[in-house]
Amino acid sequence: MHSINLILLNFNEVRRRSRKVWTSIPQEKLNWKPDDEAMTCLEMIRHVLESEHYYHLAIQNRGSLEVFNSPFENRPFSTVDAELEFAEPFRNQFIETIQTFSEEDLSSITIDRSDTGYIRSLGDMLLRVAYHESIHTGQLLDYLRTAGIPRVNIWD
Repeated sequence: MHSINLILLNFNEVRRRSRKVWTSIPQEKLNWKPDDEAMTCLEMIRHVLESEHYYHLAIQNRGSLEVFNSPFENRPFSTVDAELEFAEPFRNQFIETIQTFSEEDLSSITIDRSDTGYIRSLGDMLLRVAYHESIHTGQLLDYLRTAGIPRVNIWD
């Protein structure tokens, strides 16, 4: 299997497992958070979806954006399904962009995010994007444990 296909498989697996966790959160617990400084469950889901869109644009830009006009900003929070539906076209565009890259691009294209402390190859950056989502999915599993909410099995 080629590297691009493995990266896409990883993105799809991470999102499949994230969706399992996200959709298992009871509606009445979407605004729960462990402390006053934390994101709520729904805010964290939006953060993941919005960040993926930002990362897509940064990858296309080959670096951080000077201005990011987020389509997610000022949208009212409602349900996980509404968040996923809104984000779907952005996700599809990101996946389509990944499919355009060659094996060589993964190491020859650099993404300059020196403003946040790093410059990485495209391959590294793509893995970081999926890792970001994985981390937040793990955080949500901890939220559920802390709140006493049953956790869905993501290890299928």
